[in-house]
This record gives sequence, C-alpha cells and structure tokens, in this order.
Amino acid sequence: MNVKWKKGLYGLAALVAVALIALAFLPDAVPVNVAPVQRGPLSVTVDEDGETRAKDRYVISAPVAGRISRIELREGDRVAAGQEIAQIWPLPLSARESDEQLARITAAEALAREAGERVRHAATDHEQAVRERARVEKLVKDGFVAPQVMEQARVAETTSANELAAARFRARSAAADAKAARAALMAIGSGGGNPAAPLRSPTAGQILRVPERSERVVAAGTALMTVGDPSALEIVIDVLSGEGVRVKPGMPVRIESWGGPQPLQARVRLVEPFAFTKVSALGVEEQRVNVIADFVDPPQSLGDAFRVEARIVIWSSEDTLKIPSNALFRKGDGWAVFVADGRRARLRAVGPGHGGPLESEILEGLAAGERVLLHPSNEIAEGTRIKIKK
Repeated sequence: MNVKWKKGLYGLAALVAVALIALAFLPDAVPVNVAPVQRGPLSVTVDEDGETRAKDRYVISAPVAGRISRIELREGDRVAAGQEIAQIWPLPLSARESDEQLARITAAEALAREAGERVRHAATDHEQAVRERARVEKLVKDGFVAPQVMEQARVAETTSANELAAARFRARSAAADAKAARAALMAIGSGGGNPAAPLRSPTAGQILRVPERSERVVAAGTALMTVGDPSALEIVIDVLSGEGVRVKPGMPVRIESWGGPQPLQARVRLVEPFAFTKVSALGVEEQRVNVIADFVDPPQSLGDAFRVEARIVIWSSEDTLKIPSNALFRKGDGWAVFVADGRRARLRAVGPGHGGPLESEILEGLAAGERVLLHPSNEIAEGTRIKIKK
C-alpha cells in the first residue's frame, strides 16, 4: 500500500513538473489597449486653417504718378461713399503718358459697362431662383417632392442674392474707378494754381489698411488704402485639391479656435474652380483650392484677415456603428480588426463605411458591445494570448 502511494505521488509530481515546464515555454501574453464597438453620432470632416475676409474690399490706388498728400485717416475709421481721403498732385505727362491715361479711361469705362451687364445677369438669376424656391415650396406642401429639395432651393436663392449684391458692389467700384481716371486726366490738363486732384472712397465702409500715411511721390497704381465692410465677412479655407472635390456648396462648416467660447456655424457657398500651388511646412509642393463659406451667425468681434480653424462636414449621421480608426488595418483587398475574445485575439474581417482620422463607420462584421484592439502590432495574430491594459 505504501509502495502504491509513493508511486502515485511520484507520478503526480512528474505531471506537475511537465506542466510547469510547458507553462515556462509558453509565450507571454501581449499587453493591448481595447475600445468598445458602440453606436453614436459620427461626422466626416475636412479640417484646415482658414481666414476671414471682407466680402467686398476696395483697394484705392493712385490713378497717376504724382505727389500724394498725407493721409489723415487711420485704420478703423469709417468713410462715406464719395468722401475725399487724400489729394494728389500729378506729375507732368508726356504725350505717351497722356495716351496711356486716355487708354486707362477707356478700359475703366469698358469695365464699368461690363460690371453693369453682370448686375443685370445676376438680377435675372436671382429672380429665377426666387420663382424656383416658390415653386418647390408649393410642391413640398402638396407632397410631391422631399423637404430636402426645398432646402436646396433656399440655398440657391440665398447664393443668388449674395452674387447679386457682390455684382452691384463690383459695378459701383468699376464706376468709381472710371470716374477717378477721368478726374485725374482733367486735373492734369487743368493747370492753374490748384492742380491737385481729390481721391475719393468708392463706397461706404471702414478703413481696413493704410500701408503708408506720409506725404510722398508715388507711381501710378500704388495702393494707398483698403476700404471694406468688416461686418460682412466670408471665410476662405484652402484645402488640398483632392479634398476639394468632396466639398459641395451648401455643406455645413464648424468654425473653431476663433477666440470665442463656442464654435461658429457657417455654410459652403463656393468651391473656386481653379487650384494653386502652395509649399507646405515640410517643403512639399501641394495643389490646393479655396473654399468660400458664409457665416450663419457672424460674431461682432471678428474682423478682416482673422485666422480660424474650419471643419467642413462632408458626411454625418446621428446614429451609426463606429470604432476608433486606429483599430482598422488592411488584410488583403479588404479591412480587418482584432476582437478581444476573453484572453485571446480573434481576427475579424469587417466592412468599413465613412471614416475620418479618429473614428470610422462599420457596416458589417462587428456588433455593439464587442471590444477591438487599438494599434495592433506585428506580435498579434489569430489566437494570440493578450493582456488588456488597465
């Protein structure tokens, strides 16, 4: 009996020793971070820096070469349309310069006529947009079209109204330029004891910039002052041309980091039809395009050329299945994640939908409540032992 008992103890000890040796050679569990699969709101945005800009700014320039009087007005002062801002004493003109000035007058008058035609064209487009909006409202009321069509019609009406206002401002500016060119030629030819020609503001507004106020001799075309309305602002956001293709007029924009406690709301009015080359901070040449957005609720504290951070919302949902984007990785031609199954990692093929740098939509392959591994390393494979970090 004692012999059998001893043999049993020896056998049990051998089994324990084998188990300990096997455990010693097992790979250690890989520490991982996990995040839950959950439902909630998700937005896909294009994030870039932007700059505010007065919608209609006017650069007042010297119409001819001459001596400009000291500019007493300062940045922030308000001016009325036609208000004198300075005087210029033109330099004597040669025959060639006189012909050039006459050519400038002809060109300015042609631009004024063109601006007038653009006003009439914009007015016709606006009237059509108003009629279209009224027609769509009736169709929505009768239940023939979806309410989204009415929202698009209202956006088109607002956009056409803004274009009409901008066209009228441009027409006023062109008319003022033609008048200034004619006045400069009259002053040059008048001679006498007071040959000074007055320079006047083409519009009512606020002085945004005065490069130099001192009396001096300037060349024709020298910028003397910028006038605009800082309360009528738009936002200029330059984005990569590849991202600009995804941006459409009417998309909402969130304005952040502008100095106030709450984000501001804006809406895309225009994606400019031409791109430009810009060198990034890393020295890489990029093709970028300007996106123009209008404030929905403009604050009084923002002014011209203020920096803001803009998030253009190109897609959004109030309730969708989502995971952190850093849990996704490529697997062949598709996408996959690792799911935490107890103390093991399980490979799972998934079908992602819309996504951004932080979160991605999941269309198939996962259920709410499951946990996925974040930043899965090369140590993780199907069935790998894992240890979830606290």
